[in-house]
Amino acid sequence: MKRFHVHVIVPKLDESVRFYSSMFGAEPSVLKNDYAKWMLEDPRVNFAISARGGEIGVNHLGFQVDNDEELAALREQVVAGSVAIQDQPGAQCCYASSNKYWTQDPAGVPWETYHTLGGIPVFGADSRAPAAPEAGGACCAPATSIPAVIEKKVGCC
Repeated sequence: MKRFHVHVIVPKLDESVRFYSSMFGAEPSVLKNDYAKWMLEDPRVNFAISARGGEIGVNHLGFQVDNDEELAALREQVVAGSVAIQDQPGAQCCYASSNKYWTQDPAGVPWETYHTLGGIPVFGADSRAPAAPEAGGACCAPATSIPAVIEKKVGCC
């Protein structure tokens, strides 16, 4: 089953955690010093925030899936529509290991579709070195982005 994903960059994590915890009526399922995530069931949303620099606001949207078969089916659907994608298997970011792919809508909004494989102890252990956070770099954007705005704007998960 798919879960809608939203990632927002915030200026102050503690203030945003208080706000969203109140708004959602729940504490984050993951809380780090630079990242928080709520896995909501109603509506079924993976809502993440981070305070690691970059442009404040919606960073990217996406879908989290339950298995690699569902990921492959969604990937085939996107490719069948002649939409460019960038695969990123084994990504290590946002305190998680995931298989994923990225695309971008016509308005320039990055979309991430992924299957989480497990947790990792750091925000971005990905082998691709990120740009400086203040430059809007991303720990888990693809090494060769499709298109280039994904690498510049997207954080991860």
